[in-house]
Amino acid sequence: MKRTLSIAILVLLTAFAFAQKKPTKLAPKKAAPVVAAPAADTVKAPVKTAKKKLKVPPKDGFYARKDIDSTEMVPLADVREEDVFYAKRIWREIDLRDTVNSALKSPKSRLIDVLIAAIKKDELTAYSPIDSALNEDDAFLNPMSADSAAKSALGTAEVSNNKTGTVTTVVNDFNPELFLKFRIKEDWIFDTKRSIFEPRIVGIAPLKYNEVSKQWQPVFWVYYPEAREILTKKRLINTNNDASSLSFDDFFIRRLFSSYIVKESNPGDNKIRDIISDPRERLYESERIKKSVLDYEQGLWEY
Repeated sequence: MKRTLSIAILVLLTAFAFAQKKPTKLAPKKAAPVVAAPAADTVKAPVKTAKKKLKVPPKDGFYARKDIDSTEMVPLADVREEDVFYAKRIWREIDLRDTVNSALKSPKSRLIDVLIAAIKKDELTAYSPIDSALNEDDAFLNPMSADSAAKSALGTAEVSNNKTGTVTTVVNDFNPELFLKFRIKEDWIFDTKRSIFEPRIVGIAPLKYNEVSKQWQPVFWVYYPEAREILTKKRLINTNNDASSLSFDDFFIRRLFSSYIVKESNPGDNKIRDIISDPRERLYESERIKKSVLDYEQGLWEY
């Protein structure tokens, strides 16, 4: 009897539990409430987030170097006067219109810019190209002020004021295209102590064409041993290698330029143009002088 009652209670509980698990219908989703669009005058523009600025600008390439200030000047060997057995003074001219010398007039780095900037900062001394008698002078005897050197290089113009009737002298604007030649004064010496025959550059001068005399004339002279301190730190634009670290000093010391001789030391202190009028014959004379200097070196040795 008790067993039958227990079975009946179990059946009732099972039926009740099954009734509680009947599936119910899903309630429909409520539609989202419609929000009225704001008035046109109340619409706010989207806020733009500012771009993060770079603290360090990106490097332009793997070789870009404006200057080579870390380069040290290579000192030349000391030469005593008593050790100089032979010396020959030569004057040369470097024409920047020659492809070999075009690096000296590159817009990124010009030799004339370097010289004038150093003179204006009083880092380099400019010397007058003429003496008191208005003769050409390259002996570094008459130093020039920075203003005088700038006036000599750039030239001056007279501006008149019609209202006041005054005339003012002003310095012309800088035009690097006017400086297409440089003159070099150098000594070829034979040092008996080191048994070396070599050239030593003494001075360099930018040349400017004179419309009156129809000749290229120096605007000032610079003592090259003093200029080396500055030229060593200025990078030369090398047309063959953008990653080159050549300086202006390397260009001159390594004799990478092309030039022609315009004068050699002589009793009359004459230039080649003073003796020979034909330009072609002057070039032949220039080559003859160059060959005579080199022949002297060859004559020093016996094999």
